[in-house]
Amino acid sequence: MLVDSHCHLDRLKLEQFDGGLNEVLDLARSRGIGKFLCVGISLDNADRVVEIAGQHDDVVCSVGVHPLDVESGLADVDRLIELSKQPNVVALGETGLDYYYSTETKDVQKQSFTAHLQAAAKAGLPVIVHTRDAREDTIELIREHGSREHAGVLHCFTESWEMAKAALDLNYYISLSGIVTFKNAAELREVAKQVPLDRLLVETDSPYLAPVPYRGKPNIPAYVREVAEFIAELRGLEYEELAEITTNNFHRLFPRAA
Repeated sequence: MLVDSHCHLDRLKLEQFDGGLNEVLDLARSRGIGKFLCVGISLDNADRVVEIAGQHDDVVCSVGVHPLDVESGLADVDRLIELSKQPNVVALGETGLDYYYSTETKDVQKQSFTAHLQAAAKAGLPVIVHTRDAREDTIELIREHGSREHAGVLHCFTESWEMAKAALDLNYYISLSGIVTFKNAAELREVAKQVPLDRLLVETDSPYLAPVPYRGKPNIPAYVREVAEFIAELRGLEYEELAEITTNNFHRLFPRAA
């Protein structure tokens, strides 16, 4: 079995699928994907991701506010803890810092990220972290406010080995998406070779960032298999071994998903 550890099922492009989301998930299941983590990005879509998870036995979800959605509404620690009590919620996030697309909201992003870290520590949940061009602040806030026991994951990782190592030292996991298959991702592939196997996850981040050979097309959860096969070859492993390792890692990080 394989897990898509990060997908946005409420944002998938379903026009080509007559059966809608059910058809998309069935296609993934036919390729051996047995679990999906549907990730929340705002207060506005929290109810929707919880609803989707409630409709499918193999779908779980997270709730949180993406750093690029902070202007749509923030949640304080108490609100996040309350959201985390809903059925099938296994993590808080996606939260984090993104200075690549927005420096104007830097202070608000840091406020939001801190609240997620503090809430997760109190709720006993892992955190799903988006980070881009904010290496030092991301690690600093995790170190100051995060929980080593429950930790979290740097999802869709595209940063340096130095940042990966700093996160690993804080008990975090590293999740790789289809970006690792891109021709211009040589540096990321070197990182992928070094991440300890017991801290590695795979994801699609669908509907974004489809892996080769689907690059440029809408991404779907079924394509997490291409990500896993690519990393398995990169690491000199059989696909089945990599699938088992990353699935075990997923359930270790997200125990509520069992």
